[in-house]
Amino acid sequence: MYTLRTLPGDDVRQIMWRFAERFDLQMSVQSARSIARSTVAKLVAEGARNTHEWTDQKNDLLTAFDQSGLTALFMDPHQGGFIEGPKNFALALVAFELAWVDAGAATSSLASNLALAPIHEKGTPEQRDYYMSKCVPPQPGEDREIWRGAFALTEPLPYVGVDTGVLCGKASVADWTDGEEPMLQIDKRGRFITNMDFANFVTAAVESNDDRIKGTFMVILEDTDEGIFDRGAPTLKMVHQLSSTRDPVLNLKVPASRIIGGYDVVDGVIVPKYNHSEIIGAVFHRTRIPVGLMTSAKLISAVEPVIRYHRNRFRGGDACSEGSPRFDKGLQINEDALQRLVDLWASGEAGCSLAFGASRLADRFDPIEKAKEAHFEAEGVTSVRKQMGVLRKLKEQVFEFIDLEYTPEAERDQVRYAELQSDTLVQYAYMEALAGVLNPGVKLWNTGEGANKMREAVALVGGYGITEDCPGFLMQKWTDCQLEATYEGPEAVQRRHLTMTMTSDVFQHIMENWVKQMQTAGQQVPGLGGYVIASAMELWQWTLNHLKTAKDDDGRKLYHNKRQGVTFAMADALGWLLGPYYLAMDVMELIEKGPMSPTLAEGLDDLTGFYKDLCHIQAARAAGEVARICTELVYGFNTCSCNQPAAEPGGQSTCAGREDLVDFRALKAKVDMCMAGSRMAKDRAGHALTEVMIPEALDYPIG
Repeated sequence: MYTLRTLPGDDVRQIMWRFAERFDLQMSVQSARSIARSTVAKLVAEGARNTHEWTDQKNDLLTAFDQSGLTALFMDPHQGGFIEGPKNFALALVAFELAWVDAGAATSSLASNLALAPIHEKGTPEQRDYYMSKCVPPQPGEDREIWRGAFALTEPLPYVGVDTGVLCGKASVADWTDGEEPMLQIDKRGRFITNMDFANFVTAAVESNDDRIKGTFMVILEDTDEGIFDRGAPTLKMVHQLSSTRDPVLNLKVPASRIIGGYDVVDGVIVPKYNHSEIIGAVFHRTRIPVGLMTSAKLISAVEPVIRYHRNRFRGGDACSEGSPRFDKGLQINEDALQRLVDLWASGEAGCSLAFGASRLADRFDPIEKAKEAHFEAEGVTSVRKQMGVLRKLKEQVFEFIDLEYTPEAERDQVRYAELQSDTLVQYAYMEALAGVLNPGVKLWNTGEGANKMREAVALVGGYGITEDCPGFLMQKWTDCQLEATYEGPEAVQRRHLTMTMTSDVFQHIMENWVKQMQTAGQQVPGLGGYVIASAMELWQWTLNHLKTAKDDDGRKLYHNKRQGVTFAMADALGWLLGPYYLAMDVMELIEKGPMSPTLAEGLDDLTGFYKDLCHIQAARAAGEVARICTELVYGFNTCSCNQPAAEPGGQSTCAGREDLVDFRALKAKVDMCMAGSRMAKDRAGHALTEVMIPEALDYPIG
């Protein structure tokens, strides 16, 4: 039995999440943490969340972001920022720190970046430099206002939410004089638009309402443009009250040069370079990650206040005397309280590992995506269909790279690996397939399951949990979860996205390598839960392949895009698998790199023992969910024949056609058996919670 001495600190997180060598990121983390536990916590404790209006008090948040450097985090150094290159991982770390106290504050920090994201991803170089330079604090010698932006997509009206295929915003030509730039009339109404109280510009999705403009596009609207820039009424939302949201009305005349990415004039028609779906796809490919991470951060943040509550639960009365187990341990003398908190913690760790893994991939993917576009443009391959055709022909090279990528470094052909690693299109095909699963997976699983687990956190502190002054603001964090599950597309949108990406040959080949990787981990790192992750992945892949060809008793195909009872369920099952896999990878990183840390060397075995148990617990939980879903789908569409004469309930011989499921039954039995030890892991982890040292009080106000 090991002892967990203290709660994991920065030295542990930096190794697991791979930023121990990034001083710039460590400084960003410290800045965000300082704001979260001072300005943000003070606002929540003083009741600033109890109003829909954006108040002067809430405006302190923006000042704090500006002064700490967080406002400039998204920009490149030549635009006034301080981190060169992609910043998805940096933004994820900041979102984690702010959401630790209040996710609305984290949303407020990220909202301007979301407004800039369409410009950053697809804008012209001039658009990027102009708007991003205006959104940083004044440089020495400058005297100007800091611009802030809003992203307007929520529609169709009057509801809140996003169906990216439906646009209410319209665009027409207002003036177009020969030899001069066309002027556009943009009519856009928004609902639940973040940052609208103070936005200087809005990036809005619109569609043409004029034969002289082709299709859809995104356009930049400024508050000084000619026309109506009505910020609208405050949205009467119930959560995330530390972010500004209004329902704006915009009817403005703007030059066509505000079309994001630019345009051409073809036969007298304005043809935007990018339609709104292309831009939104590029934006959401990245921005969904920190939203999912917010919920997982809150789960881990709940651990300390729940432990403190449990230990102190009986100290205020006469029911126990000092020195008695009831006085010293409080509710921690009960196994249930300990093990439910372990479940919550394991879920939070898995969600964070998944989200940070996705954000690191996004940083690697950014330059590859731009290099791919430059390559195809140079080759004259401009249509998406032709590009996909070129990429499909590289399938064997992509598979070869994936096999090498997941082969231990000492065993792989390094020359061939380096050759494929430098091939832009091979790298694009690999990363695009992986990101296409991870990004909606983070958003779907972290927020959906996270909301369930956050309710558990509230339940663990009894009636205290539903009070405003509950330490850790657990009630506020729980209710906020539902909005995080809705932002940037509700759960159904993420499931729909996953059903289109998880079946790709490239991702399936990646998962085959994950299975081998986890089998090796199961052998080399006992107690991690590698075998149970691997066996659950095998079961999921077998089920997917089976469903693609199977039919129900009415002769209808099971795996079909209209049959969401099948496809969405498989997306949910996949979501369960992603977190434990990435947590296992992070724990193995800690086992490998931990001994090199001077602050972790002592007690490292105990620490890694605890993390292996957390991973094993989450892996078993995930495998159970995957087995349940797969079993329901494989057996659930055939009529039960157990009521036939001489039949026995569950008898294989009486289930017509069930002989074809021998492999399924073997794989499912394998999942069952690979759960061996998982409950022992929960016993050990629960016991560790009774011994871990925690500070006397939270390091932020509690009201």
